[in-house]
Amino acid sequence: MTLIDKLANREDLISPGISACVGCNVELTLRTVLKILGPNTVLAVPPGCMGGVGVVGWDKKAGAKIPVFFPLLDNVASMLAGIRLGFNARGRDAHVVAFAGDGATVDAGFQALSGAAERGDRILYICYDNEGYMNTGYQRSSSTSKGSWTSTTPVSREGKGGKAQHRKDFPLIMALHDLPYVATASPAFIPDLVRKVERAMEVRDGLAYIHIYNPCPTGWSFKAEDSIAISRLSVKSRFFPLWESRGRKLTITVREQRPVPVADYVAKIGKFRHLGPEGIAELQALTDERYRYLEAMEKSGAGGDGTGA
Repeated sequence: MTLIDKLANREDLISPGISACVGCNVELTLRTVLKILGPNTVLAVPPGCMGGVGVVGWDKKAGAKIPVFFPLLDNVASMLAGIRLGFNARGRDAHVVAFAGDGATVDAGFQALSGAAERGDRILYICYDNEGYMNTGYQRSSSTSKGSWTSTTPVSREGKGGKAQHRKDFPLIMALHDLPYVATASPAFIPDLVRKVERAMEVRDGLAYIHIYNPCPTGWSFKAEDSIAISRLSVKSRFFPLWESRGRKLTITVREQRPVPVADYVAKIGKFRHLGPEGIAELQALTDERYRYLEAMEKSGAGGDGTGA
């Protein structure tokens, strides 16, 4: 059975009604994830872009065939831990999942997520990363890339400004929590995403974490029809490499032996439009450095705790 057949034959657990921006891949991604997880799933969508655009339950036409919670705070990992304990107390099982994202996951929600990782709570946490906040304009977060224009890191007419720090490598931080499964994924590489969700489902002794990097047409300022192409370029340039850490062993899952220049990636995105050759060269150097680090971890056999033990 092909992947297309597998997905076509699975029940769609959310109904139409999303009011996301044209070109946003959030609905495609969530529908795919839920088809793999199946109906025995409890979903939590914390505050952020994913909840605000009506992924499930907000729009008049929206709905879901599974329980969906909308916590008021971004400490959704703590809430999921409580749901898991409730299931355990009743002798029942289910996939307890957060579909989080926006800047809140990598900023405000990290303490609760780190605590859940430390305790080994058996939940699946999916971070749908659009590199910022969408509260009142597109605002920076610690996941925002270096040099990016945002409403809180503006640029001058001379092209100066933008975010001074590079984006936090959140999935690697989660891998260093010594989790049984951590992965990065992209809506432009659906077979890779599906395999990783299936592997996360196999985890029975701790938290599984999947980090999905998704272009935001509104915040990143690009043509909506270029969304998947930009997502693919982020991987092909190694700006956002696809890898997984299973049992403390890191493996790069989509290899680009001849990566395209980072310049080809940033040229498509309005938030980088002000960058000159020096700024682009700096992003290229940061990208190469981080990829070499992943390759070194892969070669050494390191993953979860970074020691190769």
